[in-house]
Amino acid sequence: MTRQIIRTENAPAPVGPYNQAIAATGQFIFVAGQIPLHPQTGEIVGEDVAQQTEQAIANLMAILTAAGVTLEDVVKTTVFLKDMNDFTAMNAVYGKYFQEAIAPARACVEVSRLPKDVRVEIECIAVK
Repeated sequence: MTRQIIRTENAPAPVGPYNQAIAATGQFIFVAGQIPLHPQTGEIVGEDVAQQTEQAIANLMAILTAAGVTLEDVVKTTVFLKDMNDFTAMNAVYGKYFQEAIAPARACVEVSRLPKDVRVEIECIAVK
């Protein structure tokens, strides 16, 4: 198995011992969970889950671009919500980027806490 680390300055730098993404065997790209941090300032973007979802997806897109793929190449996502009552608002934003006909498989779970106390974190797997 070959392994390539994917890094871009157009998404926030990791805040711990992990990489933004890993391309495995030249086909699979595993993107670390993205929270709504602005890539240049490191500040949390947005107060509500809709704004935060927009930024988390923008960060995913930047990393996918650096890996040479797009959202259309995503085969699986996991969405972590601080409050499942935010599901409808998150899902409305998510649906703008992942059209139902080609949407990836997805899991969505409520968690007790997320890094920097944000409302949403999204990770994905893409295929090249």
